[in-house]
Amino acid sequence: MTGTSGSRQQLQVETHGLDVIGDAERKGTPRTLFWPWFGANVSILGLSYGSFVLGFGISFWQALAAGVIGIVFSFLLCGLVAVAGKRGSAPTMVLSRAAYGVRGNRLPAVVSWMLTVGWETVLTALATMATSTVLDRIGWGGGTGTEVVALIVVGALVVVGGVMGFDLIMRLQTVITVVTGILTVVYIGLVADHIHWSAVSAVPAGSAQEFIGALVFMMTGFGLGWVNAAADYSRYLPRDSSSRGVAGWTTFGASVAPLLLLVFGLLLAGSSTALSTAVAGDPIGALTTILPTWFLIPFAVVAVLGLVGGAVLDIYSSGLALLAAGLRVPRYLAALLDGVLMIAGSVYIVFFADDFLGQFIGFLTTLGVPVAAWCGVMLADLALRRRDYDEADLFRVQGRYGDVEPLPLLLTLAATALGWGLVTNSAAGWLEWQGYLLGPLGLGGKDGTWAYANLGVLVALALGFLGTLALGRGRVRTQEEQAPTDTSWTSTGR
Repeated sequence: MTGTSGSRQQLQVETHGLDVIGDAERKGTPRTLFWPWFGANVSILGLSYGSFVLGFGISFWQALAAGVIGIVFSFLLCGLVAVAGKRGSAPTMVLSRAAYGVRGNRLPAVVSWMLTVGWETVLTALATMATSTVLDRIGWGGGTGTEVVALIVVGALVVVGGVMGFDLIMRLQTVITVVTGILTVVYIGLVADHIHWSAVSAVPAGSAQEFIGALVFMMTGFGLGWVNAAADYSRYLPRDSSSRGVAGWTTFGASVAPLLLLVFGLLLAGSSTALSTAVAGDPIGALTTILPTWFLIPFAVVAVLGLVGGAVLDIYSSGLALLAAGLRVPRYLAALLDGVLMIAGSVYIVFFADDFLGQFIGFLTTLGVPVAAWCGVMLADLALRRRDYDEADLFRVQGRYGDVEPLPLLLTLAATALGWGLVTNSAAGWLEWQGYLLGPLGLGGKDGTWAYANLGVLVALALGFLGTLALGRGRVRTQEEQAPTDTSWTSTGR
């Protein structure tokens, strides 16, 4: 932020870290949340999810139902968490201190940081591979050299956006929304003749377990990948903004593009087994194989901008999560550090990893379990509160929220342990230890029918939510009975 309330002020590096946003700097309406959330989720990667979800062995109609439910419900969770930002004026992983305690919250903050760094790395790697594929097809390069240049350019765009902060991100996402939205429509028009309904409708139906697995995958691939950052942008809205508006515009802005892209992606993937298989190795680049040559450069623009839009929001929030985990540096330095890790991870994915899809699903599911548990605790804690957060006490271990709250931490750890015991990731060898409860609970073991349903994510979400509702009411009431902190207090940003 620049310190003024004008919408077209000169851009500067945002100086806000974890500190509370003052009333003088809070601006906009819930409607403005549409732009960052749409821009972050209009990525061409949404088309590739059609191939991913059909890979669970289900039909078009099953995949469509799993996608619609998974996308809308998971982004509704984001919308509800975003309400906390308006009520507390601080980043998401600071607001959850009210549930976990000021220092007890460091554990979920570390998990949040790992998830957002992982996502920004995946998106940057995909943008790099897509750029290289396009340039290779039009004869402007290809191979390692092109991938290196593409990684440098994409990485620079993401890091600059993350370091500059909120104002640049909001302007950037508006541009990405318009440009990417238009070019995506053109792409759909150009490849529509590759859809063959006879082939799509012939895809056989799968079991209930396979449907549930696809549903959970869609949840972790979309909204559950954002819940830990959902309040980072709503915290800039005026305090009297409509809570329904905040939740509604967040959900709508984030869901509308993935829903449309998923439908078309399912039609394309169901029409061609070869295309669906190719998407697993290069999710974006494979989509260029059905394009006319003249549209390859615009396609590169839409692919890169869409992926960068998501990565920029992730690197901004990962920097905030790193600060919430206890690192004491300015926000822009935290974002820069995450950028270095992002580049290193992207180098591994682009130049060394052999199986993108298997590792990707393993990453989403593994971190999706503790994030789902945190989300359940956070939403239940928010639902129990009748007053806005005491902003000063979010930064003081002696305040009403305390230092370490054992109950939410134990619930999160128990939900995570239970959840990991109910998921499997056979394509990622480093995760073969998961699924240890499938046998003892009579679900067929790691090779049974429930092995790939990934029930652990849903169980973790439910346990975190219901456990907090049942056991946390007295703690919240005790907190809210205390007198408000002196309003002359000013956050130190730590």
